[in-house]
Amino acid sequence: MVFQKTDATHSASPIGVRYNRPMILDLPYILETRRNHALEHASLHMLARTHAAPMAGHSNPTGFFILGDFTLEEIYHASDEARIRLNAGESGLAIHEGCGTNMATSAVLAYAFGGLPLRGRSSTLGKIAALPFAVALGFVGYSLARPLGPKLQQHVTTEADLGNLQITDIRRVRKGVHRVITK
Repeated sequence: MVFQKTDATHSASPIGVRYNRPMILDLPYILETRRNHALEHASLHMLARTHAAPMAGHSNPTGFFILGDFTLEEIYHASDEARIRLNAGESGLAIHEGCGTNMATSAVLAYAFGGLPLRGRSSTLGKIAALPFAVALGFVGYSLARPLGPKLQQHVTTEADLGNLQITDIRRVRKGVHRVITK
């Protein structure tokens, strides 16, 4: 893994050079997607203040989609306010409880923990006998994922520092689907 050099306040590598986080998260397309993901979440937070209807989003390097019953004007105002607030340091807006990162983390950990008691058991009877333990460990995995998902959002899947990200256009794709284009 490639790492970025930093000052002496961070932990040292075995050869004495100090590093902070992996640079892979700052590669083109990845960084743009993470910034758009943060802006998408913040925009959904802004929209949720005035709309109780279901909503969702999806990010990529060139912007994001907002799914829900909104006008172009509502999305513009929400996204612009979200951008301004993130740039002002309100990084908590980049974290959203309905994020797919939370769902994926919960599913992976529940599956991984739940599968532990079943590994190495070849007989059907052995698997049935281990099933209560598998279910219990699945719940443990799910419980561990609850605080881990938001941490993954904060440090991996979103970047609240938008840099010079600007909203260049907002288009209606079809009823209930809007595209916010950034650069």
